[in-house]
Amino acid sequence: MAATQLPPHYSIFTHKWSSLSISNPTLLYRTTPHYYSTPSLQSITQLKQSCDRRSLLLKCLSDPSKDAEPREETTSLPSDRGISAYSWCAGLGALGFIETGYLTYIKFTNSDAFCPIGGGTCGDILNSPYAIVFGVPLPLIGMLAYGLVATLGLQLDGKGLPFGIGESNARLALLGTTTSMATASAYFLFILSTRFAGASCSYCLASAVLSFGLLFTTLKGLGLQETLKWLGLQLFIVSLVVTALNMSYSTSQPASTSLIDTSQEAFTPEITTPSSPFALSLAKHLRSIGAKMYGAFWCSHCLEQKQMFGHEAAKFLDYVECFPNGGKDFFSMAKECRDIVTEGFPIWVIDGQVFPGKRPLSELAKLSGFEVEGTSQPS
Repeated sequence: MAATQLPPHYSIFTHKWSSLSISNPTLLYRTTPHYYSTPSLQSITQLKQSCDRRSLLLKCLSDPSKDAEPREETTSLPSDRGISAYSWCAGLGALGFIETGYLTYIKFTNSDAFCPIGGGTCGDILNSPYAIVFGVPLPLIGMLAYGLVATLGLQLDGKGLPFGIGESNARLALLGTTTSMATASAYFLFILSTRFAGASCSYCLASAVLSFGLLFTTLKGLGLQETLKWLGLQLFIVSLVVTALNMSYSTSQPASTSLIDTSQEAFTPEITTPSSPFALSLAKHLRSIGAKMYGAFWCSHCLEQKQMFGHEAAKFLDYVECFPNGGKDFFSMAKECRDIVTEGFPIWVIDGQVFPGKRPLSELAKLSGFEVEGTSQPS
């Protein structure tokens, strides 16, 4: 059988196949219009090694992009693990709700509030005309406001907003509520420092801290851009709250101020009893050691105390009238009395110690260290 004669260009094709560049591994064969040739085993091995190196290179280049996805996920973890601003609002609002709820109960039951700091002045402030706005007890208004803030904080934190309220509207309502609460607290702190100079009210201070804390937490949750966006609305709310409070305190009288009577004019009660030698000596002794008696012209116990001394001895007592301009409310009281009065009248201050209530002359002599020979003490 005669050997088949190869085309004259076959040697050229073989030369070109053996000289294939490793950079073009995809070229497996060279074609002509009519002839094909199978590559050698050595060429296939070289091609496979080249592809392996290319695959390894592509894998190394693709790893960073694959690794970038987990890194992107880890950047959001710290915010997930931290306590959100809405959770803080819910917690602070709950504390304020408990405090104002207690004060509301005290107001409606006419009970005395427990005042760890401030003593009687704390109760006087809570029962003052400033504790009522447009006839509504201020603790009740605070309880509703704190309850609203706590509810909005819980709903925004869980994104379960009721009644179809959008998240943006809920955040706006939270901002408006906390702004009004902080404004009212600043207003009441001003009243406390001017109208109640020297007095202390732990509940007032606690409510102010909670209100300012809620506002700062809300602003932090909104961010700087969102806060600046609603700055005009905040200024409007501030002016509205201040105007409303001024109108309430200047034009309306609280509904529960029956015990506050500013219409009484001051007068000097008449002392009709005579003075004994012991009473005269005791009155002079009390004055010499700086003892003082604090009372009110309308106080029946104060008159009874003076009657024990008699009209002559009473003139020697260092008596302080706590309502020199009339009235019987806390605002009409002299500042010197505000620092002393904690329970009621009369009040004795002997050697720096406070003794409230009417006292027998024998007890006053004992408290002041009064001893006089030859004078008979009353029983």
